[in-house]
Amino acid sequence: MKKYAFLSWIKEGSVSVPSFLFHYYKKMGLTDVECMLILHIFSFKEKGNDFPTHEMLAERMVLTPEQCAQMIGSLVQRGFLSILKGEEGGIYLEKYSLDPLWERLFDHHLLEMAERNEQRAKNNEESLYTIFEQEFGRPLSPMEIETLSMWIDNDQHSPELIKAALREAVLSNKLNFRYIDRIMFEWKKKGIKTVEEAMAQGEKFRSQYQSRTNMEPKKRTDPLPFYNWLEN
Repeated sequence: MKKYAFLSWIKEGSVSVPSFLFHYYKKMGLTDVECMLILHIFSFKEKGNDFPTHEMLAERMVLTPEQCAQMIGSLVQRGFLSILKGEEGGIYLEKYSLDPLWERLFDHHLLEMAERNEQRAKNNEESLYTIFEQEFGRPLSPMEIETLSMWIDNDQHSPELIKAALREAVLSNKLNFRYIDRIMFEWKKKGIKTVEEAMAQGEKFRSQYQSRTNMEPKKRTDPLPFYNWLEN
């Protein structure tokens, strides 16, 4: 008997529900009971019943048919559910549509991603100020802070690329904002947007410099200099 009951249970199948619903329904203003009602409607639709009656829904829940009707009306009014009407073979039909819910879920997901990216950018910007102050060994002046903000907001340079320009200035022993700004200007003019491209540009210069040095009759004993961006 247990075997047949188990097989019957397996044949009922399963309902695949988007995990986003569980993540966002509370944030969207849905209650636990409202979410469960939506899941039941979804389950009925998966089984081919696009318009279960209030009585059918109430049999599965702790709500009365009247309460189901009121809750469905509220969900429709608040834009989580819609009722589509039409004809098929001369018969008037109604069915529930969960498209408004999926659209709301998608919008909330995009909003959360945007908020995460904004927070990540804010954290990177705060980290950038800290790195500059550590390298300069002092707090940045208001004008330096404004310059740093302009690189990010106006010039749209990534924090990683600004850090790369800072490293170039440190290696060149020219630690000042004018020199770093010149680096950023030259990189932007050359279309350099990534750290990898910036490193490749530096390697290209050093390779060319080394070739010229090897052709000179006089040997140089001083270390290989870095690119002087102010003289470019």
